[in-house]
Amino acid sequence: MTTESGTFPKRRVPLLVAGILVLLVAMWAGLQRLGWALPSPRATWPVNHGLLMVSGFLGTLISLERAVALRRPWTYSAPVITAVGALLLVLGVPGRMGPLLIVVGSAAMVAVYLLIVRMLPAWFNVIMAIGGVFWLVGNLIWAVGLPPAVAALWWQGFLVLTIVGERLELSRVLRLTRQVQALLFAIVGLYVVGLLIVFGSPAVGVRVAGVGLVAMALWLLRYDVARRTVRQKELPRFVAVALLVGYVWLAVGGLIALYAGYTSGGLLYDAFLHAVYLGFVFSMIFGHAPIIFPAVLNLPVRYSPRFYAHLGLLHLSLLLRVGGDLAGMGALRQWGGLLNVVAVLLFLANTVASVAEQRGQGR
Repeated sequence: MTTESGTFPKRRVPLLVAGILVLLVAMWAGLQRLGWALPSPRATWPVNHGLLMVSGFLGTLISLERAVALRRPWTYSAPVITAVGALLLVLGVPGRMGPLLIVVGSAAMVAVYLLIVRMLPAWFNVIMAIGGVFWLVGNLIWAVGLPPAVAALWWQGFLVLTIVGERLELSRVLRLTRQVQALLFAIVGLYVVGLLIVFGSPAVGVRVAGVGLVAMALWLLRYDVARRTVRQKELPRFVAVALLVGYVWLAVGGLIALYAGYTSGGLLYDAFLHAVYLGFVFSMIFGHAPIIFPAVLNLPVRYSPRFYAHLGLLHLSLLLRVGGDLAGMGALRQWGGLLNVVAVLLFLANTVASVAEQRGQGR
C-alpha cells in the first residue's frame, strides 16, 4: 500500500492526532475504572471507555487505512465521522450526537467494505466485511442503550474478524489448500452463530463464540505465515513474534469465555475482554505498526530491537492483569492495568523515535 504522491499527506494528520487523543483519554478512563485515583475532567469518560477505545481509536484508524488503500475521497467519510463522534464524547457534549455519529461512521465503513468485496470478491474480504457489520451492530447496541457487555462482544468480533481476514489474505503466499481454507470459514461461521445466539441465550452464545475464538487461534498458530517468518531476522521476526504471542492470547480469551459464559462485569469479564483486546488486538497493532504507519503517513519506520521492550512489557503486564483477575488479587490487577498503559505509551514513543531516526538518516 502506497500513497499516491510519495509526499507527506498532511490532510491525514488530524485524523491520526484525533485517534491518538481518543486513545489517551480511553486509557485514562480505563485506569479510573481499575480504581486508580485520577482526576476526571469529564464524568462520562469511564462509562465510554470501551466505545472510545474500539470505535474512537481502533475503528477510526482501521477505516483510515482502508480509505488510504482505496484512494477514493468518499471513503474518508468513515474515519472523519467516527473521529468527530469520538471527540464529542471526549469533550463531554451531552446528548446522543456522539454515539449517533459513530453509528453513521461505521455504516459508512460497511459501504466501504461492500465496495472492496465488489472489487475483489475474495473470502478474506468477505470475512473483513462481516467484521465491519459487527462494528455497526455493536455501535447500534450501544446507541440504543442495550447492555454494554453485549456491545463489547460485537466490537470484539469486528476486531477479531478484521485481523483474521487480513492474515488469511497474507497467507495466500502459502497456497493453502481448499480444505484448510474451508476449515477457517467454518470456524468463522461458528463464531458468528455464537454471537447471534447471545441475543436469545447469552450464556450459550458466549460459550459457542469462545469455542470459535479458540479454534481461530489454533488455525492461525498452525497455518499463518508467521510460523515461517519467525525464523528470519529483524523486522520480519519481530512481526512474527508479536503475531504468534497474540494468537496465544486469543486462545486464552476463548477459554475464559468457554468457562465463564456471559458476564456483564467483574473479574472474569475483565480477564476475557482484555485477553482479546490487549493480548491479541494490541499485539497485532504493535507488530503491524512498522508496516501500516509508513503506508498511512508515508513516513518510514526504522526497525529497532527496542521494539521488543514495548511488546514484552505489554504481555508481561497482561499476565499480571489477567492473573490478578483470575486469582482475585485486586492490587495485581491494578498494577497490571497501569503497566498496560505504560506499554502503549512506550510503543508510541519508540515508533516516533524510529521515524525520527529514519528521517534523519535519509537527510
